[in-house]
Amino acid sequence: MDKVILKARDLDEYLTDTDRAVVAEMDELYAEALERMKLLSTSPNEERQRRAKTELIDLYQRMGDRMQEISAEEKGIRVYSFQTPRAVHGEASRLIAKLRDTRTQHSEFVYYIQRAYELLFNLAFAEQDNHQKNHLIVRTPVTEPVQNFAVHKIPDVDSALENTVMCVMLRGALLPSMIMSKEIQEYTSTGYVTPFALFRISRDDTKSEKDMEYILDLNRSFFDLEALHDRDLIFADPMNATGGSLVTIIQYLHTCGIKPRSVKFFNAISALKGALRITRAIDDAVVYTLWMDPVLNGAAYILPGLGDAGDRLNGRDSEDFSRNIIQLIADYGSTISNLYRSQVRAIEEMVLGRAGQ
Repeated sequence: MDKVILKARDLDEYLTDTDRAVVAEMDELYAEALERMKLLSTSPNEERQRRAKTELIDLYQRMGDRMQEISAEEKGIRVYSFQTPRAVHGEASRLIAKLRDTRTQHSEFVYYIQRAYELLFNLAFAEQDNHQKNHLIVRTPVTEPVQNFAVHKIPDVDSALENTVMCVMLRGALLPSMIMSKEIQEYTSTGYVTPFALFRISRDDTKSEKDMEYILDLNRSFFDLEALHDRDLIFADPMNATGGSLVTIIQYLHTCGIKPRSVKFFNAISALKGALRITRAIDDAVVYTLWMDPVLNGAAYILPGLGDAGDRLNGRDSEDFSRNIIQLIADYGSTISNLYRSQVRAIEEMVLGRAGQ
C-alpha cells in the first residue's frame, strides 16, 4: 500500500445531528452575508451601500457570537479571539485582516504568519496556569567590570514540550511547523529541538466539498512510525478547512498500531466545520486557532478565508516543476534558513536519512 485515501462522506459520518444543524445555520447566515457583499461590489447607490455595510456587520456579529457559543461547549476547540482577554482581541483581528488582504505581499505575509504562530503557541503553552518556573542564565556582551550574566524566569513547560514531534502536512504547513518548533526550542530550558515527521498529503481539487478525497502518498512521505508512538504530535497548518488531511494521517497511524499520546492542531484560520470534524474523529485532539471562519464553499475553501495560504507563503510551482521539501527550504533563502537552522537540520536529517534507506 503506497497511498491512503479518505473520502468526505467518511468524515461527515463523525458529525452529530447537532453539528449538522449548526453547520446549516452558519450556511444560511453566510448566504445572507453574500447578498450584502454583492451590493457592496455592484451597487452605485450610496444609501444602499451604507445599508449593506450595516447589515453585513450585523451578520458577522451574529455569526461570531454563535461560533463563540459553540466553541465554548467544545473542550477540543480553542479560539484565540474567543478565549483571550478582550483587550488583546484587536491585535488578533488586525493580524488576520492583514493576512486576508489581497494587498499583503509575500514578505509581509510571512511576517504575519510568524506573529500568528507566536500567539498560538502562547495560547497553548506559555499562558497556561503554571506556577512552576524555570530559570535561564545567559551570558551578555557586557564584560566590565566582569563578565555579566542575566537571570530570567520562564514558565516551566518542559514536560509539556519535550515529548513532542512536529508533523508537517507538506508545502503550506512547512514554515508554520518550523516556527512552532522554534518556539518550543526557545521555551524549553534544554533547547529541545523537535523531531520532524513529513507527510505528503493532498486533496483532489477536481472534486467538490461533498465528495472530496484526501490522498496520503506514503512513497513521498518521510517519517519513522515507531518514533510517533505515545508522543505528543503537533500539526501546524495556516488553514483548517475540512479537517480531512489531519484525520487521514491520524487514522493511518492508528491502522499501523501507533497511538499518539496527544494531537494538537494549530491554525491561523479554521472553518467551524473542519474544527468539529477533527474533534469528533480524533479522541482528545485539540484545535488551536487564531480565528474561526463560518463556512466552506462548494470547492471546500474557507469563506471569507484568505486564499491559498501555501501559495502565498511559498509561491506557486510551475506546471512542469513541483518542488520537494528541500527545494522549498532553499527557496526560503538564507534569512529564514538561518533563523530556523536547527529545524532545517532536523528536517534534512529525516529526509536524507529516510531517502537513503
